[in-house]
Amino acid sequence: MEGNKDRKELFTGNIVFGGLPKEQWEKITRAGEKQVAAPRTVIFRQGNSGDTLYIIQSGKVRVFREDSDGLETDLAVLGVGDSFGEMGLLTGEIRAASVEAVEETHLLLLSKEQFDRILKDFPDISLAMVKQMSRRLLKADKIIEKETQHKYQASRMSWFDFLLVIGVSVILALVFNKSNPNGIPLFSKSPDRKAISEISAAQAMEEMEKGGTIIVDAGPEGFYQKKHIQGAVSVPLPFFDILYGVTFGGEEKAKKVIVYGGTISKLYDWESADKLLVRGHKDVKVLKGGAEAWEKAGYPVEKWEEKK
Repeated sequence: MEGNKDRKELFTGNIVFGGLPKEQWEKITRAGEKQVAAPRTVIFRQGNSGDTLYIIQSGKVRVFREDSDGLETDLAVLGVGDSFGEMGLLTGEIRAASVEAVEETHLLLLSKEQFDRILKDFPDISLAMVKQMSRRLLKADKIIEKETQHKYQASRMSWFDFLLVIGVSVILALVFNKSNPNGIPLFSKSPDRKAISEISAAQAMEEMEKGGTIIVDAGPEGFYQKKHIQGAVSVPLPFFDILYGVTFGGEEKAKKVIVYGGTISKLYDWESADKLLVRGHKDVKVLKGGAEAWEKAGYPVEKWEEKK
């Protein structure tokens, strides 16, 4: 009974796995490897390869980054029910931060093979995991930005020095690009609108009714949560590369994709459509007028208030 109680507390408190059925909790607990980390034990270091997911059964860990001088910046403290190591499993990239046990910590480890099997059986977990990662990344970015500002605020340069550095940088960039046909562009390129066509709300609705069409909300997650087109999947542009793999399968490249979510100041829809074309999707269109035109035409949307 005690084991069942611990298992319930562990998984119901977990943002990612809390929605799984109870029999799956037991299966994960039986299949996962157990590990005990003594206080101040580094579980993995920044730069290590990532092929394991960790769930904290008891204790605490701290997540931190090190700069080139060895200075540490604490990003988070995680406790019972929290999981970490997801980024490496989803992206295949090396560990972006180090994790150290604050006190004696009991961990449940899932291999990539076990994790992939769970994702296949319960695809909704991938979205929950990406949302958790998104929140952590945003929080970490704010912490690192604050630390950087604090570290360098005493070394401010004069306007003359600033303009001199900018001027020299531009000259060097122009010289480099002049001599190198594969030079680095000084300004990021906007999406080629000639390669992407627009589709009206009425036409988009017809395509949706036929089936086989994916509609993508490329705007920030907060906008999606507040209101989005019914049936749309959330793929925020800043996290496109992370979310793409868990949202689109190889066979879906043949499907029609309609993207919306642009604002006056940011072309989330056009940039995401451009990325989809680069990924090999053949039929990608941007919804003309966005969600506003869709709703104005009387087509179904989902709002946060309706979900409460």
